[in-house]
Amino acid sequence: MGKPVNPPTGGEIENINLKDALEERYLAYALSTIMHRALPDARDGLKPVHRRILHAMRLLRLDPKSAPKKCARIVGDVMGQFHPHGDQSIYDALVRMAQDFAQRYPLADGQGNFGNIDGDNAAAMRYTEARMTEVARLLLEGIDEDAVDFRETYDQTNEEPVVLPAAFPNLLANGSQGIAVGMATSIPPHNAAELCDAALHLIGKPNATSEQLMQFVPGPDLPTGGIIVDMPASMAETYRTGRGSFRVRARWAKEDLGRGNWQIVVTEIPYAVPKSRLIEKIAELLQEKKLPLLADVRDESAEDIRVVLEPRAKTVDPIILMESLFKLTELESRIPMNVNVLAGGKVPKVLGLVECLREWLDHRREVLIRRSGFRLAAIDRRLEILGGLLIVYLDLDRVIKIIREEDEPKQELMRVFKLTEVQANAILDTRLRSLRKLEEMELKREQKNLQDEKAKIEELLGSEKVQWKTISAEIKEVRKTFGPETALGRRRTSFAEAPDTSDIDFAEAMIEREPITVIVSEKGWIRAMKGHQDDISGVQFKGDDKLKTAFFAETTSKIVVVANNGRFFTLEASKLPGGRGFGDPIRLMVDLEEGADFIAAFPYRAGSKLLVAGSDGRGFVVPTEEITANTRKGKQILNLDAPAKMVVCAEADGDHVAIIGENRKLLIFPAKQVPEMTRGKGVRLQRYKDGGVSDAKVFKLKEGLTWKDTAGRTWTVAKEDLRDWMGDRTEAGRLPPKGFPKSNTFGE
Repeated sequence: MGKPVNPPTGGEIENINLKDALEERYLAYALSTIMHRALPDARDGLKPVHRRILHAMRLLRLDPKSAPKKCARIVGDVMGQFHPHGDQSIYDALVRMAQDFAQRYPLADGQGNFGNIDGDNAAAMRYTEARMTEVARLLLEGIDEDAVDFRETYDQTNEEPVVLPAAFPNLLANGSQGIAVGMATSIPPHNAAELCDAALHLIGKPNATSEQLMQFVPGPDLPTGGIIVDMPASMAETYRTGRGSFRVRARWAKEDLGRGNWQIVVTEIPYAVPKSRLIEKIAELLQEKKLPLLADVRDESAEDIRVVLEPRAKTVDPIILMESLFKLTELESRIPMNVNVLAGGKVPKVLGLVECLREWLDHRREVLIRRSGFRLAAIDRRLEILGGLLIVYLDLDRVIKIIREEDEPKQELMRVFKLTEVQANAILDTRLRSLRKLEEMELKREQKNLQDEKAKIEELLGSEKVQWKTISAEIKEVRKTFGPETALGRRRTSFAEAPDTSDIDFAEAMIEREPITVIVSEKGWIRAMKGHQDDISGVQFKGDDKLKTAFFAETTSKIVVVANNGRFFTLEASKLPGGRGFGDPIRLMVDLEEGADFIAAFPYRAGSKLLVAGSDGRGFVVPTEEITANTRKGKQILNLDAPAKMVVCAEADGDHVAIIGENRKLLIFPAKQVPEMTRGKGVRLQRYKDGGVSDAKVFKLKEGLTWKDTAGRTWTVAKEDLRDWMGDRTEAGRLPPKGFPKSNTFGE
């Protein structure tokens, strides 16, 4: 290895901190992504790639009525002249612009395979052809009339529009999706006719709020239809702030097959969900036995979507079946709304409904003023020429004589008739056949028409009221083209309230109900064996592990596991490992702190109560409704001060509590002396000089106190024989009756 080479010393090297260099470059990258790639312009609703594709299609004269050209040609032009990025990304954007299930109002009219709702790709660009749609023509309308600014392209050899004139409310009508750096945008499509109505209302009442505009725009209108089941209040908030989401459900109907048999047919699925993936997911859940109400799923779609769902039995409730599917699959999905756009084409901002329409209307006014100014300049030029021609017609012979005889006829004409250079050139360019008498009448008529038009444009430019009136007329035309009575303009997404499902037990609807036997080992391994196994003596355990507890449950049950730190955890029986192996450690299923251990496991039973107690002798009764937890962290029920541990978790079914300490003193007192709480430290149950609680149970006094000894025999002490141990809470108690186990536990 040679010595490291020192960098050359010289004036041309500049030392820069890496942090500064990275910050500067990352900022440049972030800005470029935000401004020139991922966020749409609020005025025309387009990102640069789409704008460039439309501009290139216009230059290729791909109007709605002309013949389409190969997509490879369009992509080549876009990439070569305007968009220095990959051809595939440009083609993907073009394909999406032509998909009627992705765009509410497609901007490209594609011929060939442009992909489908199953999520299949389009054919290669050399096979497909495209041209513009009427919507794209509206977006470009007036671009030749100085309606918008142009800027140089990336290689300075050409020009491209900064924004399109946008005679169509494209931002909200077609929506947009994009992920930039540190910000994203997601705008669902809307109905163009409704947006036009809202815009017209906004022109009449500039102070209208988003809530008021919702009488025109009740919600998104998705290309794939579906039903929006959100509350109007939450939708109003979404439109006011520009942030939120919409719950969209598939459209379905029950189809009778005769003799009481039926099936469900889904005809519309949520936006942006590939149909094939949706059906695969349902089939997967079927195999995993997570959809006990469903027997089969079939895709019978041709041009239209038709997904058939067969119920397991005639008696199944179709609403419960569909609700369980909505819960587990993408038949219900959330469409996010985050209207993060470049306001005025410059500043990333989240806009509400009113601001979006205001941006579009202000842009339309700007376009109208610029186009009017352009037309006015053209009229002035033409009127100047007409003035010159009309002067000439008064003395044609002299004009001809000058042209024939003079060396510099232009100068002479300007001198004799007091013409401008433009007028003299126009006369010299006039054809002989235009010198007929009739032509003069035509010129006078043209001059009169142009003067009338000029007066109108000057009135328009001078009055904001006239400008808004003109814009209203343009918007009404667009509304007529895309009105509710047209095939494209008809609303596809409807609104409904989701049925009330609060009384449906989904756990049971989603899992096949089968009996199981849950086995928990001393070291905290758990498994579920099929069926209710009365004899589990043959069950094997790992190493020196042995049985701690076993109980019957169902696959729909919740299993409660209790740790000695006072935490309660909930496991779903359907997710427990099977009974073939040794099972899995409960520690892998929940987050249990170091040093803690499990002391009990039992099936959750609603409506019952538990006595919980710590080794410090404190405890209380808790209703089972309070102990279930949905997370891995569980729920802290009994609060303990170190070094106390939780030692008792017994069913509180009875009128008296029997408690025994490590000092072998037994106390019995009425259960009503123990308070019912949802969590806490509880109250003192028994008093000790040293040691703490060993075990406790709740029993019915009239049935007597029972326990199991080490040999497995059951002992019972009748009510009258328990008088010596009866007392009140917090007393010390006395030695237990003869035959009580040495382990100081009731052994049950």
